[in-house]
Amino acid sequence: MGGSDLIKYLTDDTFDKEISNGVVLVDFYADWCGPCRMLTPVVEALAEEMQGKITVAKIDTDQAMHTSEKYEVTSIPTLILFKEGKLFKRVVGLKDLDTLRDLVNEAV
Repeated sequence: MGGSDLIKYLTDDTFDKEISNGVVLVDFYADWCGPCRMLTPVVEALAEEMQGKITVAKIDTDQAMHTSEKYEVTSIPTLILFKEGKLFKRVVGLKDLDTLRDLVNEAV
């Protein structure tokens, strides 16, 4: 699965700690979501390409309802970029690698 070993899987309990340092791109997804599944290889490719520069993480909105509510995630996939624990930028929907790369490069 390419860069899947480079992606952290977060929960409500681990979320705040994991986003607190550096630049972290979080993919809010659900297993039943078609566009989310289509986005997975793009996120994996980005994780591989940006290894050592950013952290790439995924959080299941069905399991992490508290975090999804806190960040007002109403559509998935939603990607939120955090910088030093603060929301930097968000994009909603299926995006290509170039779009995600540009998003991340704004923060690094």
